[in-house]
Amino acid sequence: MGLYLLDYGAGNVQSLANSLTHLGYQFTWISTPQDFQKATSLIFPGVGAFETAVNHLSSRGLLEPLRSYIESGRPYFGICIGMQILFQSSAESPSISGLGIIPSPVERFSYADKVVPHMGWNSADSITPVGINQSKYYYFVHSYCAKYDAHKYPDAARWAHTTTQYGQELFISSIQKGNIFGTQFHPEKSGSDGLVLLGKWLRNPELHTPMIPSNPGILIVPRAEHNLTKRIIACMDVRANDDGDLVVTKGDQYDVREKAPSDLTSQTAGKVRNLGKPVSLATQYYQAGADELCLLNITSFRHSPLHDQPMLAVVRAAAECTFVPLTIGGGIKDTVDPDGTGRTALEVAGAYFRAGADKVSIGSEAVYAVEKLRLNGRADGTSAIEAIAHTYGRQAVVVSIDPRRVYVPAAYAGPHSDELIHGLEGGQNRTWWYQCTVSGGRENRHLSVVELAKGVELLGAGEILLNSIDRDGTGLGFDHALVRLVKNSVKIPVIASSGAGTCQHFLELFRETDAEAALAAGIFHRGEVGIQQVKAELRHSMIAVRSVE
Repeated sequence: MGLYLLDYGAGNVQSLANSLTHLGYQFTWISTPQDFQKATSLIFPGVGAFETAVNHLSSRGLLEPLRSYIESGRPYFGICIGMQILFQSSAESPSISGLGIIPSPVERFSYADKVVPHMGWNSADSITPVGINQSKYYYFVHSYCAKYDAHKYPDAARWAHTTTQYGQELFISSIQKGNIFGTQFHPEKSGSDGLVLLGKWLRNPELHTPMIPSNPGILIVPRAEHNLTKRIIACMDVRANDDGDLVVTKGDQYDVREKAPSDLTSQTAGKVRNLGKPVSLATQYYQAGADELCLLNITSFRHSPLHDQPMLAVVRAAAECTFVPLTIGGGIKDTVDPDGTGRTALEVAGAYFRAGADKVSIGSEAVYAVEKLRLNGRADGTSAIEAIAHTYGRQAVVVSIDPRRVYVPAAYAGPHSDELIHGLEGGQNRTWWYQCTVSGGRENRHLSVVELAKGVELLGAGEILLNSIDRDGTGLGFDHALVRLVKNSVKIPVIASSGAGTCQHFLELFRETDAEAALAAGIFHRGEVGIQQVKAELRHSMIAVRSVE
């Protein structure tokens, strides 16, 4: 008897397990239908596709026992998919039925005034006078939601405990009725505030919900602006140094080795820059208020089988002590173990999700996939982007783009002439377009940055990490022209990266572009600028950011 967790077989459930362990609670995984009878309280977490969740539960004989458990009156806490499955259906998979406990559908966000997925830190506004702290921000990552509409869905509106506004749409961000509590946001990824919320429910789940008055289904009018914050992301490039140790490093225009003294005649490169240990730095940045963490594997580890990949151990350790979203990049592709065992990109991604990653970042493989898409004129479902997005949801897939400028005459009329940028550089008028690269910027491709961005969106990517080879390590600021060009081409979130050198650079980025997030590495590693310094500068200039007490 006791606390049980339901793992439907896909998505990052390890993060919740880590949160419960951190809070000092023991739990048991649901593994058979009979386990539901032993549970006195149940949490169903999950990120992923609605169809995948329902089908996995059904195939394992767990769907109807789940329904019976909820109807028994014992405490239930559903997170993300665990909340959505309570509704009748989802527009994500119209032919698949949910449990139908809440009489309304889950619908897709409108693209009219915003990007989709809804990804980042937003407020949860209480309808009832007791409950979730409205002054806090929680982490959301989803493309589908239960709309709050007291006229159209009056019965569903009475379940709403909090609502959240994204663009001009209001949706139910948490539900409460009787023994049932659920959140669309992820408390296990919402830092200390999320842990507080989890802790309150865990301390007395039987008495948690009756304390909250029922919601009469009141009319709510959207505000002029939503409360979604800009995200500050700390990135760590991880590789083996010359002694074989895993270290965080940082390149200048993608070169991670120290420059040899100019008076040396040898052409041998310097040592790999060692800027710290990855788990230690991840913990430091989490405590400093980073909204997300990104670990990029820039060493291939070709001689390690999937189950023994050093980066898996890094992700496991980082996920145990950081409670914000964690992205892992590098090596997310079809691979072959040293013994000849083939591994699909979906298997590789799944291993990282089970280790504690929330998103995977795909680089060169995305370029090849879009080249194939453009050659064939259609998607065929075989790319890593498509396979991972279908199973885990598009919000789990980030595509990292590495473009560089190609300078051309001002009157240039050749390929990509519709993407030309005219601007000042070094005091001179210059004209250029952005060419995509693979293999860490070492190989140019004919694909432009706009072609790649549009292609990965079509294939199912949920977010773009937009780097700049020209700005990397320069400290000159983000490439605003590049960010605007890509933002105007897609309707998914864009993270700006490369070039940050001061707090002012972050402010200028968010003032002059619509980027959803900014990522930096070297300036954080070297202590030149702190995350709290960046946020203080943004907050002073009335740009919404998450605070950490």
